[in-house]
Amino acid sequence: MIEKKVTWLELFYDLLLVAAVSKATHVLLHAEHGTIPLEYLSKFVLIFIPIWWGWVGQTLFVNRFGQDILIHRVFMILQLLFVLVMTASLSPDFDQYYVPFFVGYIGSRVLTALQYLFVHRAKAAHQQVTASYLGTHFLIGILISACSLFFDSWIRYAVLYAGIAVDILLPLMGRRHLVRTPINTHHLFERFALFTLILLGESVVSILAVLQFNHWDLPSVLFVAFTSLLVIAMWWQYFDNIDKKVSREIHTAGQMIIYGHLFVYLSMSMIAAAIQLLYKDQMDYSFLLAFVFGSVLLYFLSTSVVFHRYRHKHLRLKPYHLAIMLGILACCFVIDLIFPVPNYAIVGEVMIFFIVYAKLTT
Repeated sequence: MIEKKVTWLELFYDLLLVAAVSKATHVLLHAEHGTIPLEYLSKFVLIFIPIWWGWVGQTLFVNRFGQDILIHRVFMILQLLFVLVMTASLSPDFDQYYVPFFVGYIGSRVLTALQYLFVHRAKAAHQQVTASYLGTHFLIGILISACSLFFDSWIRYAVLYAGIAVDILLPLMGRRHLVRTPINTHHLFERFALFTLILLGESVVSILAVLQFNHWDLPSVLFVAFTSLLVIAMWWQYFDNIDKKVSREIHTAGQMIIYGHLFVYLSMSMIAAAIQLLYKDQMDYSFLLAFVFGSVLLYFLSTSVVFHRYRHKHLRLKPYHLAIMLGILACCFVIDLIFPVPNYAIVGEVMIFFIVYAKLTT
C-alpha cells in the first residue's frame, strides 16, 4: 500500500479540536457534594462523542479517498467553519446552545457525506461502492438527527443521539463493503496518534493549573513531580507502541482502531480531569479513588485491545501481562480504600502503574 502522509491542513484541523476537547473535559470539573453528578458524567460523554465522530468522519474520508487537491481543501475548510460553530456552542447547558450545536455538527457531517458521494468516477469500482455505501448511509443518521428540531425537552436529545448512534453503527453493519477498500494503516495510526497528543496536552494543562497555586510545600512538589512522570509514561507507552510494535502492513477496515480509540480518548480526558480534582482535594475520598482508578483501568483495557490486533504476533501481550497490570491496579485501589493516603501518593501509584505498563509493552 502506498504510504499516505498527513497534510498541513489535517494538522490545522486537529488544532481547532483543542478547544472542543478542553470544553468537554471541563464538564468533569463540576463537582457537587464531593462527587461528580451523574448528570455531568453523562453530559461529558454526550459532548465528547460528537467531537470524536465528527473528527473520525473527516479523517476516514481523507484516509481512503483524500487527495491534496483544491476541491478536497474546499470541503475541509468548510468543515472547519462548522467545527468552529459546534465548538463555540459546547456547553453543559444544552438547551440554550442547541441550535448552533446542531448546525455545527450536522453541517460537518453533511459535508462528509457529500464528499463520499462526490468521489471521482476514476476510482476503482470497489472504491466507488464503498464511497456510495458510506455517503448514502451517513445521510440516514443525519436525517434522523435533523428530526430533533421538531421536538422539545428530552425527546429532542433522544432523537439527536439516536441519529448519531445510527451514524456510528452503520459502518459496523456494512463491514463487508469496507474491507474491500481497506484503510491506510500507517496514515490512520498517525492521525489517531496526533489526536492523542491533543489529549495528552489536556493533562499538561492540568499540571499547569496545579503549578499556578501559590501554596508550595513538599506534598505539592511531589504531586507535580509524580504527575509529570505519569504523563511522560503515558506518552512513552502509547507512542513507542505506535512507532515500534504495530504492523503497518495489516490491511483491515480499521474499526478496532477507530472505535477502540473512543474509549482511549474518554479515559485520557478523565485522567486529565482527575489530576485537577486530586489536587483540589475537595472530593469524597471513595468517589475520587473510583474515578481515578476507573479512568486508568479504561485506558489500560482500551489501549490493550486496540494495539493487540495490530502488534506483530511475536510481540503481542500474554495473559500474564494482563494479570500483572490488573493486579497492580486492584492492589493499589483496595489498599488505598482501606488505608486512606494523600493525593500525591495516589498519583504516585498511578505513575508507577504507567511506568510498568510502558516497560512491559515497549
